[in-house]
Amino acid sequence: QVQLVESGGGLVQPGGSLRLSCAASGFTFSNYALSWVRQAPGKGLEWVSDINSGGDTTYYADSVKGRFTISRDNVKNTVYLQMTNLKPNDTTVYYCAKDDPHTGVAGGAYEYWGRGTQVTVSS
Repeated sequence: QVQLVESGGGLVQPGGSLRLSCAASGFTFSNYALSWVRQAPGKGLEWVSDINSGGDTTYYADSVKGRFTISRDNVKNTVYLQMTNLKPNDTTVYYCAKDDPHTGVAGGAYEYWGRGTQVTVSS
C-alpha cells in the first residue's frame, strides 16, 4: 500500500518560512522521482517542484524559483520543500506526489498523491 503523508503546513506571515515534509512508504522510494503540487480550494492545480530519484536534479515552477528548495533523504524515505519569502498567493493545500515512471521527473504525470497539508500566508 503506497502512502504519501505530508506535514509541516501552518500559518506564517508574508516573508516567513516553512518546511514541508512528505513521508513515503509502500514502494522503493529511492527509485522514483517525487513532486510537490499545490491546489487552492476552487482553483486550478499548479505544479511546484520536482526532484529525481537520486536527488541531484531538481525543477521549479517560475512562481517559486529562488524561494523554494526541494530535497530528499532516501534513507528516511522523505522529500522536503523548504519555502522562504512566502507570499499570500502561496496560500493553498500542498500535495506530495509520486511521479509516473512512464513519464519520469518533470513529466507532468503522477500515480499517487498524499492528502495534503495546508499552508496559509497571512498577516
